[in-house]
Amino acid sequence: MSFTTKLRPLLFPRFMTTSTTRLMSDTTAYNCKALNVTQAAPFVFNVELNRPNKMNALNKAMWEEVGEVFTKLDRDQECRVVVLSAAGKMFSSGIDLSDLSQLASVVYSEDDIARKSMFMYQNIRHLQDLFTTIEKCKKPVIGCVHNACVGAGVDLITTTDIRLCTTDAWFCVKEVDMGLAADVGTLQRLPKVIGSQSVVSDLCLTARRMGSEEAERCGLVSSVFQTKEEMMNAAMDMATMIAVKSPVAVQGTKMNLVYSREHSVEEGLDQVAKWNMTMLQSEDLMKSAMAAMDKSNTEPPEFANL
Repeated sequence: MSFTTKLRPLLFPRFMTTSTTRLMSDTTAYNCKALNVTQAAPFVFNVELNRPNKMNALNKAMWEEVGEVFTKLDRDQECRVVVLSAAGKMFSSGIDLSDLSQLASVVYSEDDIARKSMFMYQNIRHLQDLFTTIEKCKKPVIGCVHNACVGAGVDLITTTDIRLCTTDAWFCVKEVDMGLAADVGTLQRLPKVIGSQSVVSDLCLTARRMGSEEAERCGLVSSVFQTKEEMMNAAMDMATMIAVKSPVAVQGTKMNLVYSREHSVEEGLDQVAKWNMTMLQSEDLMKSAMAAMDKSNTEPPEFANL
């Protein structure tokens, strides 16, 4: 018996008798119409855009469900990683035009301009906040895009942490062709995702299509796959790899990455120091160190939910 094997019961007595049986989260809590939420593997959830007959156009119901589901997933201790995908022949055709026409009816009404403007402002901010729940969710989100990703679909995927796509995927910031500036996140997040203001301006001002090869080259996606099945398998493998790691480490890493993107290097360093002054005292650190030292055991350590 190795030294670390002898030492483990002394350091972690209460973990030696913990059952390895995992309780699957009750997915009935995610009863949606426009989204399909399933637990694909232990600690891994798949959130699927589920309006295939409407080309996954984002209507009010889907928008609201995105906010509701990711708020719940953020609190669900049985969830450690989320895969975001779509049913049907494409990822998303963008905003549902019937919803857009409802906003147009407000614009062209005879109501007072101050009141119309305040209504429009509050509505836009609400839609922005619903997508921002993905970014604020402490669990890493892997976006999987196949075929078309248009308009609001681009707004959606820029909130994810990791993006994959298929060879037939293409991306289009369509808003200028619709007579408006994109207002739900693309203009704010895409420059930070891609890192080239020139490419972003090109895409947003021309509304041209960006194919999968260019998307990978500029960093919008990290990998491209021949088929949707291959992409989803790779996403699940990646999600499973992340899910077995310490949730303290994983969630802390995501939160600090998001924070640092919006702040200076010095502010980011101070933030992670404040985070780790507590989290370095977590049992997960010692459990990970013990597992790394124990060469005889190839299984990852089990971590308590967070």
